[in-house]
Amino acid sequence: MNKNFFLIVACAVCSVFAVGCGRHAEERLLAETILGDASLMKVDSMARAVLADGFNAGSGYSQVWARDLNTFIEIACEENEVADIRNALLVFFAMQQPNDEMVDGYVLKGEFTWYDDHPYYSDAAPGHVGFKNTVETDQETSLIQAVGKYIRKTGDRSILVENVAGRTVMERMEAMVDYLMRERYDEKYGLLFGAMTADWGDVQPHDDFGCDMNELSYAAIDVYDNAMFMIALDCLQEMTDDASADDRWKRLHDSIAVNVRRHLWDSVRMKFVPHIYLGDSPIPEGFDENEVHFHGGTAVAIEAGLLTRDEISTVNRQMLENVRLSGMPSIGLTLYPPYPEGFFCGGMSHPYVYQNGGDWTWFGGRMIQQLIANGFVREAYDEVRPMIDRVIANVGFYEWYGMGGVPSGSGHFKGSAGVLAKAVGMFRDWAALHAGSTPGDVPAI
Repeated sequence: MNKNFFLIVACAVCSVFAVGCGRHAEERLLAETILGDASLMKVDSMARAVLADGFNAGSGYSQVWARDLNTFIEIACEENEVADIRNALLVFFAMQQPNDEMVDGYVLKGEFTWYDDHPYYSDAAPGHVGFKNTVETDQETSLIQAVGKYIRKTGDRSILVENVAGRTVMERMEAMVDYLMRERYDEKYGLLFGAMTADWGDVQPHDDFGCDMNELSYAAIDVYDNAMFMIALDCLQEMTDDASADDRWKRLHDSIAVNVRRHLWDSVRMKFVPHIYLGDSPIPEGFDENEVHFHGGTAVAIEAGLLTRDEISTVNRQMLENVRLSGMPSIGLTLYPPYPEGFFCGGMSHPYVYQNGGDWTWFGGRMIQQLIANGFVREAYDEVRPMIDRVIANVGFYEWYGMGGVPSGSGHFKGSAGVLAKAVGMFRDWAALHAGSTPGDVPAI
């Protein structure tokens, strides 16, 4: 055989080995940098102090919200008595309504001080008042996920058979899925719907209050609601011991996944369609909503397994470009471009305010988690820096940030603390594995 052939093979082997060694060296250096980064541990410590102080959403919020608790319950389980967290979850099930819908959250009756023309009550929780922003479709799915995370962290599966007003928690979660399929499922597209809001937000346009589905609402399908549903269905499969139920959740999950890809993923623009309207559209003439990138919904879609690794890389680059074009601080940028001036009512009528392009660590941190989970650790470490630095600079976990990085909203927002603390843990877990790893042990960055 030709000697040149053996020379070519030998060179190829050496080249592959060199690439592997180079990648290993880069991983090890990054791992050592992460393990030596005192700012990560400082933020983690600050977050844990915030999360040890009850289960309300944060300073300025006396209420316990399902969508918030879902994003900090894992760290809360490490910083609070397990029995207290269990009880906080059980109050939600006691507040479940006769039609099986779940409230957004609850508060002690004596602390219910704001105007609400439709508070929620339950004989099973006589000391509490519930509330719900009905433009959303993530209350049921948030609570199911929170229970799933609670069980993973504590191993307490007994909560599933806890009897709450005549039904077990598992039965009540199954009934919540039935409610969604009955009240918020569109047969034509095979997907859940809610009212048109800004990505994952709870404020609709053309309505001064903005949080209740009413005659001013525009029924719409988006990726966030359906990705949350998929994750909840995964949790139900994990929690059930019933083979027929497991099969039902799997078939429904797979159907939602297929329909999200079919109807909401734009394979040309390589992004999710913001909304599919089931009736009239509220979008003003001259504004192309399909140009809008929903950062939060995309992060949750990645968590639901809806994007390939190459697609994750692409949407992450898009997020970075959106940050550059907007001038906002981080990939926590809710959406880009923002909806035009005056489209929403109140302060959110201005671009880059609140959910109309404000910067929310609450969702940006979830994108960081997904970058780590999918092997983009270098990107995640670079992109988390603005979030880490502003927590330290502002001595707090602010709800959102405006243009110029101005902190706004709650100063100790537990959702922001929770997602960052979880991300820090993920960074350190990865780094501990890679600080002394050898090529081939773990997936490359």
